[in-house]
Amino acid sequence: MKRRSPLFFIFLTIFIDLLGIGIVLPLLPEYAKIVERSSWPWLADNRALIVGALTASYALMQFLFAPILGALGDRFGRRPVLLFSLFGAGLSYLVFALAENLTFLGVETVIGLLFLARIAAGITGASISTAQAYIADVTPPNERARGLGMIGAAFGLGFMLGPAIGGLLSNVSLQAPALFAAALSFANFAFGFFRLPESLPPEKRAHTVSRNLNPVSRLVAVAGDVRVQPFILGSVLLNLAFAGLQSNFPVYSDVRFGFGPQQNALVFAFIGLIAVIVQGFLIRKLAPQFGEARLAIAGLTLMTIGFIATGLATAAWMLFPAVGLVALGSGMVTPSLTSLVSQSVLATEQGTTLGGVQAFTSLTMVFGPLLAGMLFDLIGPSAPYLIGAGLLASALAVLFGTLRNRLLTLPQPVTTNATAEVAVHTD
Repeated sequence: MKRRSPLFFIFLTIFIDLLGIGIVLPLLPEYAKIVERSSWPWLADNRALIVGALTASYALMQFLFAPILGALGDRFGRRPVLLFSLFGAGLSYLVFALAENLTFLGVETVIGLLFLARIAAGITGASISTAQAYIADVTPPNERARGLGMIGAAFGLGFMLGPAIGGLLSNVSLQAPALFAAALSFANFAFGFFRLPESLPPEKRAHTVSRNLNPVSRLVAVAGDVRVQPFILGSVLLNLAFAGLQSNFPVYSDVRFGFGPQQNALVFAFIGLIAVIVQGFLIRKLAPQFGEARLAIAGLTLMTIGFIATGLATAAWMLFPAVGLVALGSGMVTPSLTSLVSQSVLATEQGTTLGGVQAFTSLTMVFGPLLAGMLFDLIGPSAPYLIGAGLLASALAVLFGTLRNRLLTLPQPVTTNATAEVAVHTD
């Protein structure tokens, strides 16, 4: 088995997950028309709320299940968790695609099936922590940021291509995009079933599944780990701001500059392209030379400047360099923070810890859009970005205080996971 083969599978897994999300998102307004036909007045009169709840349900399920799948990966291995997630994702997209054909059962039944599909997709999408742990298993600490950068590249590529493919296939039928996502999921499941090796040998697995898989208590436990507390706080502040930008930007660009779906699609494709370049290629060059600490600080600085520039933009063209800085900074800080977390704990804790961090990220994807929307309505269009810059500056202060000693020294080569574990024990 070539070393690149399992990493390629991980890349495809995350890419398909994000591609599937991007493919479905452009279709949600069409499903709002289904909600309008409901005989229940509350549903028919709150179609935007229902569609918003469809998107929020995905992030909520990621929040609830990321620690659980991470702990199961620590106990039983990464491979079965990843394969289960891919197969489940394929089924969820099938249900989503076929739900509209069941209107003879009642509009309310169709709505219930749509929620079931998004909930299932959120549960299976929570396996990103297992994918991160897989990369941590098969890469030495000094190369980990490179491997984790692949996840960011998959995010960016899926985020960039998903809406375009969804818009194109929707010309065929409303079901075609989701069926395409289902086919990709099942194809990658088959590929992984025959080609993916297990990354966590039995002797390194946890002896039991975590005693308490309650996601809230798992969050409390992870948040109470002093080794990763600053990174969790920084990640929460970062993702609150970024999740708000993702959901609010189309509204902001429309109100300020009259952007329509095509212009916004171009902006998001631009963001995705930068994410692919930075996390897929540039991070490989930067991480060994500068280290994760410097990249995290530099990335947060660029994001803060980008948010301020977005909020203060006075012409449409200014949005592109502004969001370009945000994308560049995000591409630097996200894999760096994940790598710093993974290097702070033992191999048997990585899945659980990264699962807890991912659960925090999923939680910000539920509350970030709500916060941005409230700020937009109560204060003004620029408020989500200027206050988001304040959140990013706070994350920058937290991480700078934690990493200041590392910022003064160049990264040292580390070749084995064992070395990292000795370092953790020594600290």
